[in-house]
Amino acid sequence: MDNHTIKTVFKEYIHPLDAKVIQKMIDYAQIDKYVKKLDVLTFVNAFIYAQLKGLDNLKRISDTIKRKKTVQRLVGIESISKSQLSRKNREIPPEIFQTILHHLIQKLHQILGPKMADKALGALHLIDSSTISMCLSQYEWADFRDTKSGVKMHTSIIFCDGISYPNKLILTPARPADETQLDALIVPDKNVLHVFDRGYFNFTKFATYCANGIRFVTRIKTNTLVHIIEELAVDPSSPITRHAVVKIGKMKHPVQLVETVDSEGNEIRIICNDAKVNAREISDLYRNRWQIELFFKWVKQHLVIKKWYGKSENAVYNQLYIAMITFCLTLLMKVKLGYRGTLLEMLNWIRDDWTKPMAMFISEVFKEPDRSSSGRRRPEHERIFEETLAQYEIGDVFHLDDLLYDPII
Repeated sequence: MDNHTIKTVFKEYIHPLDAKVIQKMIDYAQIDKYVKKLDVLTFVNAFIYAQLKGLDNLKRISDTIKRKKTVQRLVGIESISKSQLSRKNREIPPEIFQTILHHLIQKLHQILGPKMADKALGALHLIDSSTISMCLSQYEWADFRDTKSGVKMHTSIIFCDGISYPNKLILTPARPADETQLDALIVPDKNVLHVFDRGYFNFTKFATYCANGIRFVTRIKTNTLVHIIEELAVDPSSPITRHAVVKIGKMKHPVQLVETVDSEGNEIRIICNDAKVNAREISDLYRNRWQIELFFKWVKQHLVIKKWYGKSENAVYNQLYIAMITFCLTLLMKVKLGYRGTLLEMLNWIRDDWTKPMAMFISEVFKEPDRSSSGRRRPEHERIFEETLAQYEIGDVFHLDDLLYDPII
């Protein structure tokens, strides 16, 4: 980094994108071969900024670039029309952004991977899909009901100790059933435990997973045929009402069956193909599946995916991928700084202070609370702040590269 340059929050925020890696992909695909103004890198910066600031239409993006010098310096252009933004969004293949997202997920794996696995149970992968509805007359390519269109985000997230981040994301029109994407979301790793709901129920797939040592926990349907092999003891003080070894349907592999009740008193029947997991753990694992619902809720509430920048399939998929890229960049900033607040708080800090130098930003994020009492313990935020800044000069120049990011080959 140039020692005479103040590194801004936004520049540090987008640093994990690795412009050189993206440029190699662009050059290989020859996407920007005859482009003079709005190249892919400029487009990425502009639309990540739009996600951060909640700009939900192309006119707002165009007007913001035209009016604000700071945004112009950020994206590298002084003005751009709504039609040019729309055309570029429609023309860029979604695979470009899919690859960028995968690259960021690999960075998260490197940083969080060792922390995201239980020693006994292994890594916990939660699988589900979320449908985003759209108007049928404008998005006919994504029809799934008589009066509606929609797209599905088929997603696998990794969850542990309150932290979750996407592992795989597959975008399709809403019509195909969830189970059609299950094989693509499953990780063929014996150290991974997959959790998913009844939308993915398929005896053939389950038999294949059992044969290949792929572990899973799921809820069975009410009409599932269950053959009892052995009844197991149940702790009367636990919420478990039944624990047994069974075979379901025509499957040859035995699985564990756990019956419990939800918060409303409804019976839930859960199966697990790992004999080493106890009944209480199986129940708790399935309850953790709710974390992926919270993940979808967070993304829909705090990122721009309800109003679309374009009507084509490419435009919709590109917007969803850039939203998930924004999620990963925010989590990377939060984890790297050691910020103990929520992800939304981190996002709001970045939104408000995106033009500030990193040194000033970190000082504000870890600022000591105004109120204090005598004899209190040393606040945790003070320790984190001092450790973060200990090796670096806090003046006109702030060096964060060595602390935040390691190069990925």
